[in-house]
Amino acid sequence: MSATSSSPAVRDGGCLCGAIRFRATGQPLRVTYCHCSQCRRHAGAPIAAFAIYRRNQVNWTKGEPRRFRSSDTGQRGFCPACGSSLTWEALPDGDEIDLCVGGFDDASGFEPQDHLWTENAIPWFHVADDIPRHKRGRPKE
Repeated sequence: MSATSSSPAVRDGGCLCGAIRFRATGQPLRVTYCHCSQCRRHAGAPIAAFAIYRRNQVNWTKGEPRRFRSSDTGQRGFCPACGSSLTWEALPDGDEIDLCVGGFDDASGFEPQDHLWTENAIPWFHVADDIPRHKRGRPKE
């Protein structure tokens, strides 16, 4: 699965202050919403949206995020200057990198394909769509 077929093959993005820039090449493996409490805190929002790429599809073109190990299974990347949330990465050494959709210069072409960790969703926040919802993580494919 990928984002919409009209999505460009190269997408640039970065943090709020411009100290960190990235380039994602090709289509994402998938685009997802996450409702878990850690993603909500990292995003500072009731939900987080990620475009998931293979590591070899993503290059840091200016600076690089500082990383915080947020659990036994993952770490989060952010700009140390402005605090912008940038990534979630599986540990140890996962092949994928989840880029925060809000960090892209143009996020309009990303269309989420599912919701994760809905058992942790904030009760008053509703997304009006009919894409699959998973109580926890995505079932193994």
